[in-house]
Amino acid sequence: MQLLISNSLLKTAALLSLGAFSVLGFAPFYFYPASILALIGVIYFIVISDSPKSSAIVGFTYGLGLFGVGIYWIYISLHTYGGMPSVMAAFSTFVLASFLALFPGIVGLLSKKMCKQQPVLLIIAIPVFWALADWVRSWIFTGFPWLTIGYSQVPTSPLAGYMPIIGVYGVTLLTALIASIIGYLLANQQNRKVWQGKAIGAVLLVILSGYLLKQIEWTTPTDKPLSVSLLQGNVEQSLKWAPETAEYTMQQYLAMVENSDAKLIVLPETALPVLASQIPDDLKTRLLAHAHKNQGDVLVGMVERENGEYFNSVLSYSNAGTYTYRKSHLVPFGEFIPLKVAFGWIYRDWLNMPLSDLSRGDRYQHPMPVAGEKVAVNICYEDVFGEEIIRQLPMASLLVNVSNDAWYGESYAADQHLQFSQARALETGRMMLRATNTGATAIIDPKGYLSAHAPHFVQTSLNGYAQGYTGTTPYVYWGNWLFLTICFGLLLFIWQRNRAPLR
Repeated sequence: MQLLISNSLLKTAALLSLGAFSVLGFAPFYFYPASILALIGVIYFIVISDSPKSSAIVGFTYGLGLFGVGIYWIYISLHTYGGMPSVMAAFSTFVLASFLALFPGIVGLLSKKMCKQQPVLLIIAIPVFWALADWVRSWIFTGFPWLTIGYSQVPTSPLAGYMPIIGVYGVTLLTALIASIIGYLLANQQNRKVWQGKAIGAVLLVILSGYLLKQIEWTTPTDKPLSVSLLQGNVEQSLKWAPETAEYTMQQYLAMVENSDAKLIVLPETALPVLASQIPDDLKTRLLAHAHKNQGDVLVGMVERENGEYFNSVLSYSNAGTYTYRKSHLVPFGEFIPLKVAFGWIYRDWLNMPLSDLSRGDRYQHPMPVAGEKVAVNICYEDVFGEEIIRQLPMASLLVNVSNDAWYGESYAADQHLQFSQARALETGRMMLRATNTGATAIIDPKGYLSAHAPHFVQTSLNGYAQGYTGTTPYVYWGNWLFLTICFGLLLFIWQRNRAPLR
């Protein structure tokens, strides 16, 4: 019994470690083999498990390691900046990590149940259910697709070549497929010689095809590149909304704008701590004058008020007119209160978060015609949802994200967020410009690589050039439908094979 307990503890420690190790596949580490190696380990344990229940425990334990380490920064947001007591913040972070860990747990459960008669079908079932689980996480309870496995392959992995075709969830499918083939072979020593050649061939085919797809130029440049300046104010989060520092913040950003000669100048999310209707006339006049001088536009993140509702918005300032984008996908518990009757007490008694009950902008908004380009603006973690970014495509020629990740301190949350923007550039074949308060401010090329990247937690202007692009990638055209069709087609294949008599 003691040996059994020690083996169980060792297995638990191994699975937790595999989950934690998988985090290395994501930014700021970008070690994409880590996610594949970790998946090989967890799939090995799923294959050798003796029941669907034990497979579910394997997936859940791995997920607890992945999310426990990967989103620890939620604690910083809740406690350091939200004011929640440390014990409650730690408990809330653990509950969220545990909820997210349920998804890989369900993968283990469903895969084992579905392939009980023909275990070899686990090679297909596990990747399909894993990819679908990541996809479900992107929309259930408004969605939190953080640490979706496909992101770990962006931008350097050969598998990133599939991103413009089947999107990030399709890349999750292929990443898990490679791990599943290897993990199954390791777990089945007896049949290794029979399957080894075919397995190596399949893995090499997937990798080589991805490499060749990376060479394709899905979109074409439009006009000449335009000069851009992405402003990073580095305003301390605890002081951002303090009335006594509002004037200083506005003057700081005004000075940064007037020191730039770029045609397109972008300020971060809610850069100016006033309502758009209350912006001082002198500041507005000077912004317009500078935009006219540069023959371009200034994009400013602010809060708008209309008919008693508040919106997280980006406004353009130019002589060509003012255009507005309003954030549509709000952060639950950060920008709106779900089930106010049940959860309103959390905000009254514990949290001190400004703008925690905003209204949603329209689901479909048009790109902004600024600086000679058609710019698809997205705010904060809207860039985590590829199927929403493509709503403004193929009309848009350039993507712009404005964010404020100061809520998460000096963690790697901002770098993880940057990697999601890199995936959106790959999926759409467009450059992505990111202007943030404290980082990660960056210029991303259509292949998902960083053309320029500002250091974190310094006040700076990231200057460079951006190129508009035209054209449509398969992902822009199909969205997630191609990925979903592949997954359900494979599930139908597994179902039919399970119905066939065993030979």
